[in-house]
Amino acid sequence: MCLEWDWPAPFQSKFQASAEQIDELNHVNNAVYVQWMEDCAWQHSQSLGLDVKRYQELDRGMAIVRHEIDYLASAYLGEELCMGTWIVTPDNRLKMDRLFQLIRPADGATLLRARTTFVCVQLTTGRPKRMPEEFLAGYGKAWRDLDKD
Repeated sequence: MCLEWDWPAPFQSKFQASAEQIDELNHVNNAVYVQWMEDCAWQHSQSLGLDVKRYQELDRGMAIVRHEIDYLASAYLGEELCMGTWIVTPDNRLKMDRLFQLIRPADGATLLRARTTFVCVQLTTGRPKRMPEEFLAGYGKAWRDLDKD
């Protein structure tokens, strides 16, 4: 099935709703969606050559400072899901945003849309610090100018 993404060419991660992720309302707990967003973002970063080891070598990391999440529909036990992400609006200094969309391929329904803002920090101090060239090069490969898409 061809998924209808909000924007072209997302990085994609696949997930399946397991029993421990189901809450008292009999659907996937909202906190799980946030974990899936983090997992998808890390998978994408790793694919760009920016894993935890590289972060430590550079003494830099991208820390979340804001989530905006629209929960649009529920996921249920056993469902297969696909999370897409795009890097957008980098300032090439400290900040960048990621967009997320979670789709249930079985019916094409979008279950979640989100935007997360990240700030580059120095790992040893926790203070904001300019992105190193390696971040600009790595994340820059994946940057999407949504005004042109």
